Amino acid sequence: MGAIVGTSSLRRRSQLLAARPDLEVIPLRGNVDTRLRKLDEGEGGLTAIILACAGLKRLGLSDRISVPLEITSMLPAVGQGALAIESVTDRYDIKHILELLDDPETRNATIAERAFLATLEGNCQVPLAAFATIRGNALHILGLVAAPSGEVVHQDSVTGAVHDAEALGVLLAGRLIGAGADEILREFGMV
Repeated sequence: MGAIVGTSSLRRRSQLLAARPDLEVIPLRGNVDTRLRKLDEGEGGLTAIILACAGLKRLGLSDRISVPLEITSMLPAVGQGALAIESVTDRYDIKHILELLDDPETRNATIAERAFLATLEGNCQVPLAAFATIRGNALHILGLVAAPSGEVVHQDSVTGAVHDAEALGVLLAGRLIGAGADEILREFGMV
C-alpha cells in the first residue's frame, strides 16, 4: 500500500493507477541499467519499476523479472513486438524473399491495432493501448484509452473475421469514442 513505482510510460502509469490508485507512480528515465540501479538504490523511494519483459530477456536479465503482468491487466502499446521491413518496390527478387518472412497473423493483428491507433489519432504520448489476437479465422482486439490519473478508463473489445482486421480496429476505436474516450483524447489534442 502506498508503494512508489517508476515507469517511463504514460500508458503503463494510467493502467497501473486504474488498478491500484493507492500507488504513487513516478517518471523513470534512463536506459535499463540506469533504471535498475535506481530501483536497487531506492532512489526517490522506489520500491518497484515496470519494464518490458521482452527487453529484460533480450538483455539476459530475466532474473530481474519479479512479477510478469498479464496482458489483460497491462495492455501493450499498439504494434508492440511487431517487426516491419521496407524495401525498394521495384525489386521483385527482394520482395519475394521478404514475403517468406511475412507472418499473416502478425500482419493482420498489427493492421487492426494500427487502425485503432489511427482512428484515435493517437501517438506514443497518449495513454492508449491495443492488443489483437487471432484464433482460426477470428480476430479479437482489446483496446483502451485512459486518463493519465487512471481515474477514467474506457476499455472494450470486438471480435470478427480476420479479413476485416482494419475495420475491426476502426470499429473498436469508434466504440471507445462513443463511450467518452474522446474527452480524454481532446486533452492531448487528438480527435
